[in-house]
Amino acid sequence: MIPLRDNIPARTTPFVNYWLMAICGLIFLLQSADTDGRLTLQFGMIPLRISEPDKPVIIESHEKLQTPFGWQEVVAHTEVPASPIPVWLTPFTCIFLHGSLMHLLGNMWFLYIFGDNVEDRLGHSGYLLFYVGCGLAASLAHYFFESHSPLPTIGASGAIAGVMGAYLFLYPHANVVALVPIIFLLQMMVIPAPIFLGLWFLMQLLQGSFSIGATEATGVAWWAHIGGFAAGFLIAWLLGKSGRTQPRVVVVRPGTDRRFDQIRFPWD
Repeated sequence: MIPLRDNIPARTTPFVNYWLMAICGLIFLLQSADTDGRLTLQFGMIPLRISEPDKPVIIESHEKLQTPFGWQEVVAHTEVPASPIPVWLTPFTCIFLHGSLMHLLGNMWFLYIFGDNVEDRLGHSGYLLFYVGCGLAASLAHYFFESHSPLPTIGASGAIAGVMGAYLFLYPHANVVALVPIIFLLQMMVIPAPIFLGLWFLMQLLQGSFSIGATEATGVAWWAHIGGFAAGFLIAWLLGKSGRTQPRVVVVRPGTDRRFDQIRFPWD
């Protein structure tokens, strides 16, 4: 499902959200100019480099080459360059790196849809701390399940998953307009936010359960998504219960079925 917009207006300009998107975009431009990928290898989080800091990290790559005797598989071993920063900082720096333009655009679009409303409830400085905290929680969740992986972990998706988790707590009665694939067609549908976010989280949980120990094959840090989402929901719950969030924006939708609005959620 591809979210297009939600129905909750923000009362304040989400300056922090815009700055986070701009920073990720600028860093991606630097990555694009870095043809040998040193930025990713130096500032991405490599779990093995944290687990065994004194051991050189070797990445094994496989490539098929055509020779006069047919196709042959060539195995190459590349030593990861040392990071110019302490390795314990890479769980933070990795959340601002992306692997491709589509990776960047997909993450920034989800951040654009859900981040402004969360920033509206947490305040600018609170939202910045929240975003960084969720990103670190996502990195640690991935590290817990893949502590011996030599592959660099990059991407803001774990932090953005935290934003989505907070949105679920803060706006349980919101609606999301999304493109939903039905057979071979994309259908625009209005989906209650808990259903949209719940299905998204369930998909991450299923994929994460099936891919434990196989992240190198899938290329996706599912447990970073799961950890970030859970951390975001928990932080929002703690802040909400302690009265440290701004009042909720209430939207009346005339002419629509309001039965969903009357559902009481355990955290509502």
